[in-house]
Amino acid sequence: MMCAVLENSDRPGPGRYTLTDTEGGHVWGVCDEIDGLFGEPERGTYELLGWVPEGGEVRGWVGSRVWLVPDGGDEGFGPWLLEDVVSPVRPPGADGLVLRGLDDCDGPPEGHRTPVRLHDGRRWLGSCREFARVLPPEREVRPLVLRGLAPGDRLRGALAKGTRRALDLEEAALEMRDGRGGHLAERLLWAKVMAWRPSSLGANLIDLELDSALFEPVPVHARPVWERWLAGPPVAANAWAGLDTRLRETWLELVRERGCRRPCSDRPAGHAYEIDGRHITDEPGLHLALGEAVNGPGGYFGGCLDALADCLRGTFGYTAPATLLWRDAGTARDHLSRVLTADGRPRDLFAEVLGVIEGGGMRVTLA
Repeated sequence: MMCAVLENSDRPGPGRYTLTDTEGGHVWGVCDEIDGLFGEPERGTYELLGWVPEGGEVRGWVGSRVWLVPDGGDEGFGPWLLEDVVSPVRPPGADGLVLRGLDDCDGPPEGHRTPVRLHDGRRWLGSCREFARVLPPEREVRPLVLRGLAPGDRLRGALAKGTRRALDLEEAALEMRDGRGGHLAERLLWAKVMAWRPSSLGANLIDLELDSALFEPVPVHARPVWERWLAGPPVAANAWAGLDTRLRETWLELVRERGCRRPCSDRPAGHAYEIDGRHITDEPGLHLALGEAVNGPGGYFGGCLDALADCLRGTFGYTAPATLLWRDAGTARDHLSRVLTADGRPRDLFAEVLGVIEGGGMRVTLA
């Protein structure tokens, strides 16, 4: 149902998307439709010359996290991370590999060109004799269009003025709710009004066009997961089980953001939990299964070891001491016992998880 303008209120009625001023907290407007929410984020592009694979061919989606480990004897540089990494098909005869991924906060050392080795946290992928950053073509930026927007009083005032200063709404938060009205996610942007027009979606509604140059779109590959969550949170456990690792990461991101914003009542000490371990074949599957064991379908209980340790301290549905029956634990042991640290050393993630859980007062029985 489309929301209508409330003439004497700065806060229009509920809608799926709410544009809120981050400094003053007032609502610019609400709507149920957006163009431009999904797109391709800006990625770093790198060429690895003299590529020598150590396993199978590397192409398509490479991994959620790919570590590049300097292999040139320079002790001043440690490994660095690319996230959600893809590699286009190499032309016949090419000896190089091109990687495109989201840089972490550090990124590769400036001007680094010495050899590197690659791994995806599970296995070594290969090495190269020379590493180089490539400037990608300029990314096409499309506007973010809030369709059928019911504007608040302040936005109507800004549009009436129409000056460049008035139309620069500065930093804003785009708050997203699911089909049941629950908070789903939030994205920050610099809300500069580019255009507006009456909307065909209802009287007194507008289509508001915002400059999206500083807006990070949801990756296109994540759209199926987002659309499932926009319809409403899962009502049954393991709704994520059929997804690949890339989409499980997306599912976990939504679980994490939603879970960290929802108040959660801690169960009393002594509660007996049970985890369904059949689908724990990767790290996001581990945290999704743990979250559902403690807090039910779509539940959150940490998205990494540090966050898991924080959740075990309370306020996320759990009070120590308690017990956990881990069914089909062999699946997680098989997939997570032989992984790699950032610099490529062997790591037993399964044992580390057990240590964190039991250190938080939850006695684990493996079945």
